[in-house]
Amino acid sequence: MYATGCKAEVTTSQNGNRYFHYTLEDHTKQAFEIMNELRLNRLLCDVTLQVKHNGAEAEFMAHKIVLASSSPVFRAMFTNGLKECGMEVVPIEGVHPKVMERLIEFAYTASISVGEKCVLHVMNGAVMYQIDSVVKACCEFLVEQLDPSNAIGIANFAEEIGCTELHQKAREYIYMHFGEVAKQEEFFNLSHCQLVTLISRDELNVRCESEVFHACINWIKYDCENRHLYVQALMKAVRCHSLTPNFLQMQMQKCEILKLDARCKDYLAKIFQDLTLHRPTTPQPCRTPKVPQVIYTAGGYYRQSLSYLEAYNPCDGTWIRLQDLQVPRSGLGGCVVGGLFYTVGGRNNAPDGNMDSDALDCYNPMNNQWSPCSPMSVPRNRIGVGVIDGMIYAVGGSHGCIHHNSVERYDPEKDEWQLVAPMLTRRIGVGVAVLNRLLYAVGGFDGTNRLNSAECYYLERDEWKMIAPMNTVRSGAGVCALDNCIYAMGGYDGTDQLNSMERYDVATDSWTLAAPMKHRRSALGVTVHQGKIYVLGGYDGHNFLDSVECYDPASETWTEVTHMTSGRSGVGVAITMEPCRKQIDASRPCCL
Repeated sequence: MYATGCKAEVTTSQNGNRYFHYTLEDHTKQAFEIMNELRLNRLLCDVTLQVKHNGAEAEFMAHKIVLASSSPVFRAMFTNGLKECGMEVVPIEGVHPKVMERLIEFAYTASISVGEKCVLHVMNGAVMYQIDSVVKACCEFLVEQLDPSNAIGIANFAEEIGCTELHQKAREYIYMHFGEVAKQEEFFNLSHCQLVTLISRDELNVRCESEVFHACINWIKYDCENRHLYVQALMKAVRCHSLTPNFLQMQMQKCEILKLDARCKDYLAKIFQDLTLHRPTTPQPCRTPKVPQVIYTAGGYYRQSLSYLEAYNPCDGTWIRLQDLQVPRSGLGGCVVGGLFYTVGGRNNAPDGNMDSDALDCYNPMNNQWSPCSPMSVPRNRIGVGVIDGMIYAVGGSHGCIHHNSVERYDPEKDEWQLVAPMLTRRIGVGVAVLNRLLYAVGGFDGTNRLNSAECYYLERDEWKMIAPMNTVRSGAGVCALDNCIYAMGGYDGTDQLNSMERYDVATDSWTLAAPMKHRRSALGVTVHQGKIYVLGGYDGHNFLDSVECYDPASETWTEVTHMTSGRSGVGVAITMEPCRKQIDASRPCCL
């Protein structure tokens, strides 16, 4: 019988000789336990580390070979011909004695215990002596401890000691929780260069650019005497063209910080003018937190109205089934405000009857739940929807045999609808897009004719103006804005479903034909993701389509990228952050 903790085997060679192989598996552990016992009893030690730091000092006896085995720095110190090779007492500076004591213990025991108050010191010592396993363990612990009050400090510490992984994780935390981080003492102690660098990041997770604006103003107020000089540099880092004119006007009138700097006020006044005159501007990058952005598709029609809510991730090609609409709807509109997905109007076509909808429902990706909002003034089926300055515009649509030219606007903060100027033409199956804070209504059906006309809403004047008509009559087309142009694709001309696409140039007030889609489709869903147009589903005159096509303006080509889980038309589509996986799993029934 062999002792426990060992392994033995017998083999026979080709010439018939027998051999046995014996391994004591816990020999290394036992040997280090004995060496640690010798260290603690000061036996056979060949070096004394004399550690001094900030007035604290201590001596530790150890074995060079053990220290060299755990730390490349000690190995170089004792083997590369350095002066320490022959020294029995080696002075150590830059590390607190208590930290060195724990690192020495780790070299012998492969175990270390560190509290949150001293983890930074231990990590700093582990970095100095290149004890990577301890550095990694401290890094993982600090990542778990990140919160709004310490994230900036941990990021700065990680940068100082050259710990790339921790620095990246801490920065990502700051970007994702910017709103809370901006209320903490660490934020107000940033230098103006650090603050400019921070607010310049595309990854900041903010519902509205006004959060960034207010954070900068509050940073200046913290030490106004010394910081008011930086207001212009900060405002140029804020994406002020993403602010609303009303917000800018209020700040220019009431913000004491802005009143101290005439040049900054002039800069904001110029942006206010750009916005209110709807001038094309160089697009500023969107704030895109490092959370996957997915395409949401709600409702639709296949033999009857559907209650589906699904999300498509263009990055990995996956579909996720989410919480159903509370009432099935087709011909609805979809949009996003503040990261929340809204569905507007539509109709419940059911075997027992049809019901046009005045509903506005809000889906929160964080909890995978729907919430009802205030209804519109009238039901609107085959509606067009757009968003300007955080307000949702519901355009046209029908209620029974009534074809609306009316338009109403929803304020999410007040949960209220307000009628605005009606369109010049009644339109159902109207395509709507927003460009340079102008609302475009394109094509549709007025109750008698399918339309090629289009019009544009100026919210400052509360009036609609006609623009150049399309080359083709289109009802139920997909319409979107991209690269300072309006695109209209597909639809129905009264005879056939269309696959053609045309593009409206704002500067020339003209439409030109662009590359056609691969499939004919009307009542299609459309959205823009990362500079490309995605069209989803629709009806080709014979079948309800499940295909999804993507248009790349750089190559002017369409590519079929995926298929929906089933064919359908009349879906509501928009893009926002990926839903919380935990909430999706929690909402699924135990048995499927």
